[in-house]
Amino acid sequence: MKSKNMFWLETVVCSARKGVDARLERMLEARQEMRRRTEGCVRAWASRSIDGQPMFLLQAIYDSEESWHRSAKRIAEELDSRDGGIETLLGGPPLVGIFALDGKNLDLENP
Repeated sequence: MKSKNMFWLETVVCSARKGVDARLERMLEARQEMRRRTEGCVRAWASRSIDGQPMFLLQAIYDSEESWHRSAKRIAEELDSRDGGIETLLGGPPLVGIFALDGKNLDLENP
């Protein structure tokens, strides 16, 4: 049984193929915005490598596994089906992880 104070933290690190980093960045931002607008997503953000490399970090916090699934399904159905997805823009396989996040580490009062 899920603890009321436990969240799902999704983390993705990926890099763009040469010459498509601006397009990939726009597509990643669109996906994070959709996550933010999906019920059960507490926070979602994307960051580019500080050294200018075409490497990106995406993270999202969900209140449950069901919310995570709902978000992934929505992105596949509404964005990937329209723009073909991000796979062809990637310079290699992304590093993906799902982690347990204790809610006491979140400041949900100040978004």
